[in-house]
Order: sequence, then C-alpha cells, then structure tokens
Amino acid sequence: MTAQDLEAIGEDATLLLVDDDEPFLRRLARAMEKRGFAPETAGSVAAGKAIATARPPAYAVVDLRLEDGNGLDVVETIREKRPDARIVVLTGYGAIATAVSAVKIGANDYLSKPADANDVMNALLARSDAMPPPPENPMSADRVRWEHIQRVYELCDRNVSETARRLNMHRRTLQRILAKRSPK
Repeated sequence: MTAQDLEAIGEDATLLLVDDDEPFLRRLARAMEKRGFAPETAGSVAAGKAIATARPPAYAVVDLRLEDGNGLDVVETIREKRPDARIVVLTGYGAIATAVSAVKIGANDYLSKPADANDVMNALLARSDAMPPPPENPMSADRVRWEHIQRVYELCDRNVSETARRLNMHRRTLQRILAKRSPK
C-alpha cells in the first residue's frame, strides 16, 4: 500500500462488503484491510441494508445475487443514505442488462467474478470521469462462454433441453459442455 493509495481512499475508509460466499468475503475483507480500508462484512441483503442504514459506508462492494434477494437493494439503500459513496457491484453472472441496471441504480462500476482485490480497489478508486484500467487477468473467451452457458442453464432451472433450445445448441453438445470443468 502506497501513500498515493491512502490519499486516494481519503479520510473515510469505511467499506461495506456484501456477499454470501463466506470464504470469498473473508479473503476480500483481509485484502482490502491491507490496502487501507476499514471493512465491515454482511452475508445477506438484510444485513447489508441494516449496516448501510446504521453506518453508511464511503465505499461498498456488493454481490448481485444473494440468498435472500438482490444486491441492488443494498445499493439503493446506500445511495439513499450516502449519495457520495463509491459502489462496485460484483457478480458471477455477468450480463449487460444487469450491468446497466446496477449503474442506473447508483453503482459506480460492475465487475464479474472472479475479481481480485486489485481489480476491486481500482474500480473503487477510479475517478468517475476516467475509465478504470483493464483487469490484470481478464476472463478467457472460453471462460466467458462457459459462464454464459451456466447462467442460461440456471435461469432455465437446470433443464438441459430448454437451455439447449434457448442457446440454439444441440442437447448432447450442451451436456458435454456441462459435464466438463470450467475453463480458466
């Protein structure tokens, strides 16, 4: 952590992290603490909204899909309580429509998982008039394709035939793709 990073963060380094993936949440909290933030964690929409209402943070990283609802509800609460907060929405299901929704509601940036602490910090500290630098390790095209297939599969309630129809793909081809491990 450099003096420049501390200066960019400012005096109020409060950071709310909302994610239902407990190991990821702990790792990100430790990494952001090392970078000069004062993180507070929440594992649900309800807990995130409660913290945002009681102690509105200067920064927030919110997962889009949580077990008890949509992370955009937390973003709205933070925006109501603290309009100047810098908010990044994280999700494992990256889609243009959800990115647009997140930005309209008040998120400053939108990152697809897996995002590391450097990507998150760059997104949180990026000036609103400047584009954040490209990610150090972007997802491969194969990984993006796999993520899209997984998302459609989940939206079709894990129905292989319906997913294949919507993706305009042969059912057996889809079954082979789903049987493989995710690409790097």
